[in-house]
Amino acid sequence: MKLVVVGLGQCGSRIADEFARMGRKARSHRHIQIINGAYAVNTDQADLAGLKTIKSDFHHRLIIGGGRTFGHGVGKINEVGAALAKWDGYKVLDAVRSGPRFYETDAFLLTAGAAGGTGSGALPIMCDLLKERYPDKPVYALVVLPFIHEETSEERCVFNTATCIKSAHSVADAVFLADNERFLKKDVSLVNHMERINQEIVAPFFDLLCAGEEVSRKHIGARTVDSGDIMETLEGWSAIGIGTSALRSIRLPIERTRSFRKKGKETMKGLEALDQAMYELSVGCDPSDAGKALYLVSAPAREMNVAMVREMGEIIRNRACDAVLRSGDYPRNRSDLTVTVILSQLRDVSRVKELYKQVTKSSSMMKKRQKDAEERLMELTKAAEGVPSLL
Repeated sequence: MKLVVVGLGQCGSRIADEFARMGRKARSHRHIQIINGAYAVNTDQADLAGLKTIKSDFHHRLIIGGGRTFGHGVGKINEVGAALAKWDGYKVLDAVRSGPRFYETDAFLLTAGAAGGTGSGALPIMCDLLKERYPDKPVYALVVLPFIHEETSEERCVFNTATCIKSAHSVADAVFLADNERFLKKDVSLVNHMERINQEIVAPFFDLLCAGEEVSRKHIGARTVDSGDIMETLEGWSAIGIGTSALRSIRLPIERTRSFRKKGKETMKGLEALDQAMYELSVGCDPSDAGKALYLVSAPAREMNVAMVREMGEIIRNRACDAVLRSGDYPRNRSDLTVTVILSQLRDVSRVKELYKQVTKSSSMMKKRQKDAEERLMELTKAAEGVPSLL
């Protein structure tokens, strides 16, 4: 599957930068083209300067709303971010369309942090503009949810997140949710921590995008997962996860048969990777709430067997009992076994529900505080009426 990736705001731009790096890795290591364009869009010029892989020209790093923000951001006010995206959205559309491989693209992926101002406001607007301009190409959103400590200390963070995900869900074909809290690790510096989280958010897409673009016969599986399978799977709220199991024992080319113990170990390795993928989904959810599911097994061809794939399918079927299930295999010459899982058309996501409740509860309190502040200001103004002015 070939994607055009557009990152919005600071968080979204850095994730788009990771997708650009992943596209470079696919070209150099596998000779496969999966990222047809990666673009970073922001109102803050300094954030754009910190990217590593996305091309530094003004076609790939775009500043919107420069006349209003002067390149210094929107101060976490996502209504302003949305207004600037409506005003300058044509710049993004023109840049995307001018890409040399644009017409080979299967879908758009827009990514942003839900708690910020620019990304939170611009993401649903750009989804809507792209769907209007290119109705035949699906538009997917990858939305990063904030840490719990951000929610508890910043009311604006919760408001931005809730309005962003609600608006994105109403326009995008599918919304991948990535919860920062699930990737949290202690005793790591802030810069390295955020960089590692971005890498972990992007990593599950690698094999998934590469599998359908392979041209080498030895790397094409018995059942290939291509763009059609992915498009039919993705709808509404979605979660993605990846699990890896190391294959310590390497089979020799002269080995013709396997004992029952070796075959059993291969199956257990597959189930171990599947369990990890389900446990480390990008957002917490109940698999039984999924309407659609997909899993992809990637390993050396000789390490995959029918029994392993069948057992994986049975486990997912038991856990996502109502889901339409799709699967595939992707033989690669390497020393590990990887399972990628997508759960889509989720009917209930507790994290989203909790965010909606928080905003509904806090909105009345915010209005009351604003009214009290206005009344106190009026009292202060009246108290100053008898004081002479120097102006």
